[in-house]
Amino acid sequence: MSPALLLLAGFAVVLLILLAWILLDTRKFTKPEAHLDFTEESDRSHATYLRQVRQAMAVEDFEFLAARGSRELSQRTRKERRRIVLAYLYCLRNDFLKLWRLARVISTMSPKVGVAQEFARLRLGLFFFLRYELIRIKFLFGFAPLPELGSLSEVVSRLGVRLETAMRELGERAALAAKLASTLDGRRLDSR
Repeated sequence: MSPALLLLAGFAVVLLILLAWILLDTRKFTKPEAHLDFTEESDRSHATYLRQVRQAMAVEDFEFLAARGSRELSQRTRKERRRIVLAYLYCLRNDFLKLWRLARVISTMSPKVGVAQEFARLRLGLFFFLRYELIRIKFLFGFAPLPELGSLSEVVSRLGVRLETAMRELGERAALAAKLASTLDGRRLDSR
């Protein structure tokens, strides 16, 4: 077997392992602590807490702690804040999953949804989870990709807004259909 073919096969195996790892249910690896659970609040907890998460990971805070406090304090604070960000990321993932499942339900009820829209929903889910895992890995290794975290939160927010619009349109159609049906039933009753 040629070295190029072995290299290609090795690359394919690595990609398959990474894909399987990403598609695994990562909840068992990243469950937030009980006191860090944001899930009991609104479904929009990611938007509520993003500003605080950014502040918690601000470089200025760590520089201040390193200058005024001990090295142990700085390291412990960084570790605790990283755990908080990972809990936030876990809740962001859960918010996305709720919205993604809701999108599937809405798509079954909407007559306008075709194969292209379903493929776009699948692609959105795949890209979200790839970005989610990359950001999570960066935080696990001590990096703070705050702009990427903000863009991931924005994806969830935009999906929520799109679903609210779609649900409103479905509700309006349902109300119109109910009104039309009641009008038709009323005419049949009058004609007897």
